[in-house]
Amino acid sequence: MSNPLDPRASKLLHDLIEHYIRAGEPVGSATLARECGLDLSPATVRNVLAQLEEQGLITAPHASAGRVPTTQGFRLFVDALVHLEPVPEALQQRIGQALASCGDPRDALRRAADLLSGLTRCVSLVRMPRREDQALAQVDLLPLGQQRVLVVLVFRDGEVQNRIARTDREYSLRELSRSARALNRQIAGLTLAEVRQRILGDLKATRSAIDQAMTAVVGAAESLLEDSDQGVVMAGERTVLEHSDLDDLGHVRALFQTFDEKRSLLHLLERSTAAERVRLFIGEESGLNALGPCSVITAPYRVGGQVGVLGVIGPRRMPYQRVIPIVETTARALSQALA
Repeated sequence: MSNPLDPRASKLLHDLIEHYIRAGEPVGSATLARECGLDLSPATVRNVLAQLEEQGLITAPHASAGRVPTTQGFRLFVDALVHLEPVPEALQQRIGQALASCGDPRDALRRAADLLSGLTRCVSLVRMPRREDQALAQVDLLPLGQQRVLVVLVFRDGEVQNRIARTDREYSLRELSRSARALNRQIAGLTLAEVRQRILGDLKATRSAIDQAMTAVVGAAESLLEDSDQGVVMAGERTVLEHSDLDDLGHVRALFQTFDEKRSLLHLLERSTAAERVRLFIGEESGLNALGPCSVITAPYRVGGQVGVLGVIGPRRMPYQRVIPIVETTARALSQALA
């Protein structure tokens, strides 16, 4: 985003937003004149602030109060005015070592969420790469009795998922092993979405002896595709209670409902998977009413050829210059840990 402001207006907007982020209260012209270091009178500052208000960058919440930034003002601040702080080398190493020490991919995701929340004092979330895009290595079928079969889906990235499917009769281990071998010849290397399409097509074309096994695998694949909540790890939900600008009971209730349901958050994260670097959604830019008083910062990470997303949710007056580099650093470290 280009900066349409002259240097003086840019400086005053920058300092107003910095003060607001730090103090959490409207900023008056006298305070800004004293702190900006430009040797301007409060009257001159008031004139500039009036121009910024006309441009929709700041607003006065009360007639006699100072000004606060609008979503548009925050957007200009982040895109054109703020100077990002490099993450200290020691902290980069700490993040990298913490994630590299995780033996299991899911442990790494949980550790990444905990690190992000602890370092930023925001709600953190880590979205696994979409399962529908992950390639299967093999399928195993095991009898459980009572007309139930355990479907074991092993993915090429090492992840293992289990689902229980019901069948029309009891199947022996020998029958299921033979069916699994036949299935693996057809579906090894395919994604879940491709598996579902391939098997459903075969089921319509033939009524073979392995129909029940095929149906069980389709059911397991569809369960994984629909069970999206398991693809998101969250941490630090209670940090919303630490921020004074998120203390409205209605906002808090709406936020926790959004955290609990996750589905709307998944749609928001899905918009970030195509991004090469950090994305920022300020207030209503997220498209979610519950996140109106919040900002969301996301960054993609990669596992093989698949893309996941991690990020934080915090108040709009978060310290962007520090949080954005931490999110980006954690995403890069998670990619390296899962490589």
